[in-house]
Amino acid sequence: MPIDGEYEPSPWEPIADQVKLYEETGGRAGAELQGVPVIILWTKGRNSGRVRKTPLMRIKDGDRYAVVASMGGAPQNPVWYHNIASDPHVSLQDGEELRDYTAHETSGDEKKEWWSKATAVWPDYDNYQAKTDRQIPLFVLEPVS
Repeated sequence: MPIDGEYEPSPWEPIADQVKLYEETGGRAGAELQGVPVIILWTKGRNSGRVRKTPLMRIKDGDRYAVVASMGGAPQNPVWYHNIASDPHVSLQDGEELRDYTAHETSGDEKKEWWSKATAVWPDYDNYQAKTDRQIPLFVLEPVS
């Protein structure tokens, strides 16, 4: 069952519009960013408690996904990173399928393995890492049975 709570759309209109289009069409529209497939990540706001939805690159291996907190190489992590760090129970919509997952932040060999999968989907992750001093976090999402 997807995380519950009042949905608060992104204050950035292009993101809010993409999420709305994705959801209205079951992922048949709004399903790409710059030609690359996306998923919609649901997190619970650590301060507000409201549901937040973010389109992110689709990085999948079997029934697991990865999400990369790159924010384009900005010096700070995106808000959704802090939401997951506070509550690792997330939901993810991939096309019409909406499922619950538990997220964990990767490190070491696991991060290297998943980073390689991520850059195969979106090579700019390496550029983002090169332009920031922070280590860009990568989470793996394991399905909740």
